Amino acid sequence: MRLKGKSALITGSARGIGRAFAEAYVREGATVAIADINLAAAEKTASEIGAKAYAVRLDVSDLASIEAAVKAVETRTGGLDILINNAALFDLAPIIDITKASYDKLFSVNVAGTLFMLQAAARSMIARGKGGKIINIASQAGRRGEPLVGVYCATKAAVISLTQSAGLDLIKHRINVNGIAPGVVDSDMWDEVDALFAKYENRPKGEKKRLVGEGVPYGRMGKPEDLTGMAVFLASDDAEYIVAQTYNVDGGQWMS
Repeated sequence: MRLKGKSALITGSARGIGRAFAEAYVREGATVAIADINLAAAEKTASEIGAKAYAVRLDVSDLASIEAAVKAVETRTGGLDILINNAALFDLAPIIDITKASYDKLFSVNVAGTLFMLQAAARSMIARGKGGKIINIASQAGRRGEPLVGVYCATKAAVISLTQSAGLDLIKHRINVNGIAPGVVDSDMWDEVDALFAKYENRPKGEKKRLVGEGVPYGRMGKPEDLTGMAVFLASDDAEYIVAQTYNVDGGQWMS
């Protein structure tokens, strides 16, 4: 088991990609905090995963909630070894229709949430003196612009940039900061994305999802489980010399 004895916190892990990460980490021997704004859902997920998973309420847009979640992990396990910054929101609209409320909401969670969760985890790791691994979940949307997805693309580009800066700054503490950029992943979130595209592109529901799946060179949309191998690798000792990188795990959709 590659993560035996490690303590991890995964944001937004009550469902979808975050849950898949949590299940993989438990299989690899880690104890995992299922950290989510929906505590009831987090508790249900933790109970289904098993004894090495436990629920923590976390709102990444609230600094007090971030500090409380990190403290809960320290109290439960003695310290934090691994953080996955997975929590994110999505919205889309033509540039001329973007609202300040939508902009603020996405940047509050996707960018500020990533930064200040990373910061709190790093402070905890530095105080403990054992280093650690931080993995930020970006997106192929952070590699390019898209006509209807300007704000979300900008937030994920910011995540990639933060990963680079934090990685370079924190490696002196033996904290490796890296990222994963998924492509299109068949999850609860993509059902919401499909509904928004149906609205703005005047498509029947399900058509956008089908088309983007057909456009993946691998031949299908990703599944949450397709991302877990990279997440385990970057959290393991095998990734000790990897610093400030963001890896595409997208079935060949983007090359960088």
